[in-house]
Amino acid sequence: MSEPVDGRPVLRDVIGVLVAWNDHELTVVPRSGEPVTFPPGLLVAGKTVPLFPARRAPLPETTPVELQRIAAAGWPAVEQEPLGEWTLRASAGFTRRANSVQALGDPGLPLPAALDAVRDWYAARGLPAHVEVLTPGSPPALAAELERAGAVLAPTQVRVAPLAPLARAARDSRAVRLSRTADAAWMSLYRRVTADPEVERAARRVIHGGPSVWFATVPGPEAGAPPLAIGRLAVDGDWACFSAVEVAPAARRRGLATTVMGVLAARAAEEGARGGYLQVEAENDTALALYDRLGFTTSHTYHYARLSAR
Repeated sequence: MSEPVDGRPVLRDVIGVLVAWNDHELTVVPRSGEPVTFPPGLLVAGKTVPLFPARRAPLPETTPVELQRIAAAGWPAVEQEPLGEWTLRASAGFTRRANSVQALGDPGLPLPAALDAVRDWYAARGLPAHVEVLTPGSPPALAAELERAGAVLAPTQVRVAPLAPLARAARDSRAVRLSRTADAAWMSLYRRVTADPEVERAARRVIHGGPSVWFATVPGPEAGAPPLAIGRLAVDGDWACFSAVEVAPAARRRGLATTVMGVLAARAAEEGARGGYLQVEAENDTALALYDRLGFTTSHTYHYARLSAR
């Protein structure tokens, strides 16, 4: 770009992700620091540069409890309220992650009374009551108390992987577009979106929440065509959360999910993250096979338990 200094044009580079370009301004997000915004009239030339190579680094040393809390911050519920050390979370029913009580630590009440309070809180919002259970992390007697209440526990795995090998897995990084917001095209491929306006509003708030959020899109072959693949990234210090990785049915088995995750991993590494994590239902064999190939291993397993109404 060219900007006047002492009445003379001076050229300087702005290197980063181009996230906005309209008739009035361009915005570039560099590897570090604040976004750079300038009028189109200052643009002299532009070119695509390769992603910054991620350096090999060991996974951050993090306990399962710490990683669960990081994951909650990377997928923040619309409404949150403490119950002792537990956190009640609600988002109009959009995903169990954002509509369950994170039962870490002491609820400050005897467990039967705590679970009754959970039931009442979710009933007041017209939602089923789900409890996120982590062992160790949740009260030791919680699993037995849930079993006595007739709750069925559904397992979810938390998978982790170092970012450097994952960043090198992308086949064609130029095919992926990064943005700070999920546009209508991105949302059209996200399979968790429903026709309920309240749920969609909650979904948009949840997926745009988090410390540093990016959305990846592989555009369709023609202008206006639906995207071929999407993904979401939330960077929080040493850790990066991968979620919402979707591929259009007609575009599957072309390595697009791997490419999307590779580009997002490279972006996370540019922001200083060293490890990636994701949460996947234990019975999702297709997703688990992909994550196995990409080098993800199981950090821990937690469970969701649905409480019966009183």
